[in-house]
Amino acid sequence: MATASTRTLIRCGWLVTQDGTPGAMRDAWLVMAGDRIEALGQGTPPPCDDEIDATGMIVMPGLVNMHLHTFQAGFRAVGAEWLGPDYFRNFYGDTATRFTPEDNYLGTLFGALNQLDQGVTTLADYSHNLRSFEQAERSVDALVDSGIRAVFIHGDGLREPALPGAMPSRRLHPRERVEALMASRFAHSGRVTLALGIAGPHWADWEASLHNVRLARDLGLVASSHVTRSHANAVTPDGYDRLAAMGLLGPDHNLVHCNHLTADEIGRLLDTGCTVTATTMNEFHDYPTDSVLRKVMDRGHQPSVGVDVEAMVAGDLWREMQTALLFARNEGLRAGRPDAMIGSRTALGWVTTAGAKALMKEREIGRLAPGLKADIVMLRSGDLNLFPVHDPVFAIVEQAHAGNVDTVIVDGIVRKRAGRLLFPQDQRRVLGEALIQSVGRLMSEANAAARAAGRDAVPFPAFGSAPT
Repeated sequence: MATASTRTLIRCGWLVTQDGTPGAMRDAWLVMAGDRIEALGQGTPPPCDDEIDATGMIVMPGLVNMHLHTFQAGFRAVGAEWLGPDYFRNFYGDTATRFTPEDNYLGTLFGALNQLDQGVTTLADYSHNLRSFEQAERSVDALVDSGIRAVFIHGDGLREPALPGAMPSRRLHPRERVEALMASRFAHSGRVTLALGIAGPHWADWEASLHNVRLARDLGLVASSHVTRSHANAVTPDGYDRLAAMGLLGPDHNLVHCNHLTADEIGRLLDTGCTVTATTMNEFHDYPTDSVLRKVMDRGHQPSVGVDVEAMVAGDLWREMQTALLFARNEGLRAGRPDAMIGSRTALGWVTTAGAKALMKEREIGRLAPGLKADIVMLRSGDLNLFPVHDPVFAIVEQAHAGNVDTVIVDGIVRKRAGRLLFPQDQRRVLGEALIQSVGRLMSEANAAARAAGRDAVPFPAFGSAPT
């Protein structure tokens, strides 16, 4: 493991920095010292202590997944044929309320490891089923143990299963729990940082919405809220406009989805400095309409993207980026717009620089430049789906997938090498068995409760098996 004084040279086949330089540098090099990038360039590199040969690879910034309910990883694909109401009735409104602290740990760990394995170096973990301090602590433990860089977005969960269509609107975020986390797990800066996932005006009444936004401001934390309806159908229809008028919205507020908002409504929110995150695959499952991507770009802003719910869609940020780009281009083509062909480099920004900005970490991550964190991903350019590489940015955005990820470095630490995640295999096997047991118990509890209430059991599939 590299120390703070260790300087490591990476010899690159192609170096894509996302730092304002169009395209990529061929036969370049990068030097990382400890957890930071020290220098990069072409020609003769400086002498270093260690060397990584990536001459057959595309070296690029680590991906930023801006929205994932990571604790749900054990339920992958159970809702592949659900629609939005099914998800809220079967999972978020019921099964998610039955998670113990250990259930959260196991789901979050395997969800984070999957992200790390595919080249995501920064994960915005929207953990919105939390009912206790211990449950929050174990979720943070999982992020730390995985080795990923993460923003733990603390969300207050439902206290008990909710009847269909009866989600509570009086949802005041618990200050005491958040302050306790800040005094304990987040007393010192580290690779995992804290933000708030709040019930905003689309899901909460005015008193709760105001309390939640003010709490984030009081504590100096980024806030993120779900914007999943038209303003007219929100719990508090004029809530975001009222918050904006009070000066309570800005770059520290991330709005997720927004695809049911009009261009004018989006514009008013962007004018405050808010950022917008799209989760295109899941939105077509849950909130079907055109994506928000075009509306954001038309106002001169860049959206970020995230995965959202693995119970319904693949937890694959490569696929999410490619799907988002395809549909954004399609919207432009259908409208006959001259700018229909959104550039591949723009889409790469959605999963790198735009995500960093939304987390207010643009001076730390999202690009490869001297002084920034050494969060680096390497793709095998000789893999059959990429070879031959003509333009590495086109290859990354249009052709690459998680299977091409050879090496992942987070904070200067190698977390994946030669296509293999370095998390201990024996530990993964034992914890995998525990995850299967956890999911089986949660499914059984949800089904038993449904039958006791005279409802049909949730159509969960057969239980899985532990990873090898």
